[in-house]
Amino acid sequence: MKCKALIVEDEMLNRVFLKNLLEEFCPNIEVAAMAENVEEAVTFINTHSPEIVFMDIELQTATGFDVLQQVTHHSFEVIFTTAYDHYAIKAIKFSAIDYLLKPINFEELQQAVDKAIRSISVKEKDNRLELLFKNLQRPPDDFSISLSTSEGIEFVPLNQIIRLEAKGPYTTFFMKNANSVMVSKNLKEYELLLTDHGFFRLHNSHMVNLREVKKMLKADGGYAVMNDDAMIAISPRKKDEFVALMARRLV
Repeated sequence: MKCKALIVEDEMLNRVFLKNLLEEFCPNIEVAAMAENVEEAVTFINTHSPEIVFMDIELQTATGFDVLQQVTHHSFEVIFTTAYDHYAIKAIKFSAIDYLLKPINFEELQQAVDKAIRSISVKEKDNRLELLFKNLQRPPDDFSISLSTSEGIEFVPLNQIIRLEAKGPYTTFFMKNANSVMVSKNLKEYELLLTDHGFFRLHNSHMVNLREVKKMLKADGGYAVMNDDAMIAISPRKKDEFVALMARRLV
C-alpha cells in the first residue's frame, strides 16, 4: 500500500523534479497533490490528511514552518527541503526530523522516505515538531535534543548532558539528574551535531560537555574529571586542543 504524500514547494520546476524523483525511485509513495503556498498546503493537509509532507522551508513571503503552525493536526511525517544551509537546519537536526538539501540526491531521498515509512508503520507518535518549534525560538545553546530509545523518544536539554560514552554502535548519554539514556547511534553522529555547542570529543569512546568538566588531572597522560565524578582519559592527540579550550573557558 502506498503512502499518500504532499509536496509543498513554491518553484514549479522544483515541484515537478521532486515528483519525478519520487515516482522513479520511491514506488511506495503516491504524490496526491502539490502546493505552492501556505494556504494551499494547509487546506490540503486539513482536508486530505497526507501521511508524508515534503516541505520547502522558504515559500516566497512565508515559510514551511508557517504551514505546520496553521494546520489542525500533525499526524504526518515531515521531510524538509531547502536550497542552502538554512538557519533552521540545526534546530531541525536536533529535533530528529529529516531534511534534504537541493539539488535533491535520489539516494538521500530514498533514505528519508524509508525512515518516514518505518515511523508510520510502527505508528510512532511523538513531539518532534513541538520540539522543533521550541528550538526555533531559542538560541542554539538552549536547544534540546531528540533521543530515540528502545522505549520511545526523549527530549533532553543540552545543558542537562554531562557526557556521552560510545559502546560499538550505541551511545549512552549521562545526565545531571544521574539518569542515563542509551541510543542506537554511534558517537560520530553526535560529535558532528554537538561540537559547536560546547561539547568536545576527548577520546574515541567519550565526548564531554565542557561546562561540566570539574578539573583536569595530569596523571597517566591526563584525565578530565566530570561533575558526576567520572574520570575520562584524554587522547594524546586531543590534549592540546582540550587544554586550550579549558583555558579560554568560552563555554
